[in-house]
Amino acid sequence: MMKQREVTTPDNTQWTCVQAYSAQDGDAADKAATLSQTEDGGVPVVCTPSGGAQTIRLELELDWLENLSDEELTQAIQAAQ
Repeated sequence: MMKQREVTTPDNTQWTCVQAYSAQDGDAADKAATLSQTEDGGVPVVCTPSGGAQTIRLELELDWLENLSDEELTQAIQAAQ
């Protein structure tokens, strides 16, 4: 199952964020996740807004799903817009 998070920015846009390469299962997914890590240990995350606005790509910490607060995630989205 693809892990994702949904957050709403102050302009009331709902964003669905998923880690790139997270749609696979098992060892292949682990390898893909490792390959997708950047040199400083971040991972690419794609955030898609409701209403068809521009999709954005973020680079977040590896543990962003569990440990990044909603506020930090919305700030990253706003900074990338």
